[in-house]
Amino acid sequence: MNLSTYKTASGFLLPSIHSAPPFFTQQPNTATQAGFTEQWTRLLLAYARHRRLFTLRLEDAEVPGGEWDEVLRNPRINRRLMPNHLAHVLDVMVSKDLAVYEPAKQMRAVLLYWRSPDEWADVLHEWATNTGQLNTILTFYEISDPPVPSALSGIPESLLRGAIAVLAKSGRAQLISISDGDGVRFFPPRTK
Repeated sequence: MNLSTYKTASGFLLPSIHSAPPFFTQQPNTATQAGFTEQWTRLLLAYARHRRLFTLRLEDAEVPGGEWDEVLRNPRINRRLMPNHLAHVLDVMVSKDLAVYEPAKQMRAVLLYWRSPDEWADVLHEWATNTGQLNTILTFYEISDPPVPSALSGIPESLLRGAIAVLAKSGRAQLISISDGDGVRFFPPRTK
């Protein structure tokens, strides 16, 4: 079997394992399945980061031409990841804090942590500092849909709230209720 890497239309380089038909099938051997699940986890997070995708749903495994199609299917070997296999991968990702079920209390869609809430907190505070937003109250909309695209463009509100909570614990931000909903004020880092 000739396994090779492959560059997708979006410019993402699929690893050679993506050319192996068994990669797309749940394996009866638990060690083999655990290895494949680890590789799927890395692949899905890398692809999500590459495409700036935050959500993955079981339905994405069944949607030809969808935003996840390049990674969940391999037409060159006529294989696709089935929803029940994807559900297993997502469950493992959630158990390792690499994703959370979103919305909560269901198991069909996850919010992916290709950056952890702590990492998003650092990105958020750096953005606020670099754009002169310290000591200014901003709405969530102003952060997730800024006039100049940023690393925070399109960030889901629940992930933004998690990042703000991290900043609030360290005294670098404060959640504020405003007429439009919630806002946040950023503070300079505390000096020791």
